[in-house]
Amino acid sequence: MSAPAGTLQPQLRWLGATRERDAAAVAPAAGRGIDGLLLVAPGAIWGCSFLFIAEALQAVGPLGLTFLRILVGFATLAAVPAARRAVPRGAWPAIALLGVVWYAVPLSMFPFAEQRVSSAVTGMLNGAIPIFTALVEIALLRRLPSRRLSAGLVVGALGTVLIAWPTLHEGASSLVGILLIAVALVCYSFAPRIARPLQQAHGALPVIWRAQLVGLVLTAPLGLPQSLDATWSLRPLLCLLALGAFGTAVAYVLLTVGTGRLGPVRASGTAFLIPVVALALGVLVRGERISAAAIAGGAVCLYGAWMMRRAETVKA
Repeated sequence: MSAPAGTLQPQLRWLGATRERDAAAVAPAAGRGIDGLLLVAPGAIWGCSFLFIAEALQAVGPLGLTFLRILVGFATLAAVPAARRAVPRGAWPAIALLGVVWYAVPLSMFPFAEQRVSSAVTGMLNGAIPIFTALVEIALLRRLPSRRLSAGLVVGALGTVLIAWPTLHEGASSLVGILLIAVALVCYSFAPRIARPLQQAHGALPVIWRAQLVGLVLTAPLGLPQSLDATWSLRPLLCLLALGAFGTAVAYVLLTVGTGRLGPVRASGTAFLIPVVALALGVLVRGERISAAAIAGGAVCLYGAWMMRRAETVKA
């Protein structure tokens, strides 16, 4: 025999309130989990990328490597229908600029740099990305940083110098390699400022796929001839495919989404993992020798970047 409707109403209201409280408790936790993934995954992938670059350079020249990794990334995203979703014609100038500063220029710098410095040092220097990003934010906003942020910048800059200093004594070639990495890092610092409004307006996949197309067109004239002259074996080929599919497609999409959710400075915190992964792989897989000063510099650089991120969190 069923209970009268009036006696069920309090229980139903209680159940509804309980579900709302549970949903409210679960949503922030899920959001934090997604934000954490968006910070950790790109850094881990890009930490591996410098090993992949070093291995692929055994089969193909630096310009050919840049062209092929963008081609693989472009083909990877082309298989996802959402990437082919139309974007307004007015968005193309910003997308083209993103293709230059996030693909064509920086991805051309790293292969040349790794012909002069080790993959581990290249990866460790990428720990300075949050520092460059913060400097760009300061310049664009024309506002002096807080004391906390300034302290993080000073510590991070000191760490960057410590990483590069032992390498600079190895000769002029190494100095050129460091400068090429610096150019790439400056480009990476501007790119999130361009990517964030595009991602928020049109989604990460359509924006990144079209930016890759721009990078592909710009690197083709010099990269395609080197690609045709490449001599492949299994290991370099697998490294190229991993570099293109993960380092040039998946990681960029994740960081673009993260930039839209967290902002450019906080999203640049993904660089915390890059030096750790790059150092471990360079030493364990390639047998690279790294000076104690460079390792200490990597730790100092990461601490400075952590100080900056904490300053941004406190300010928010």
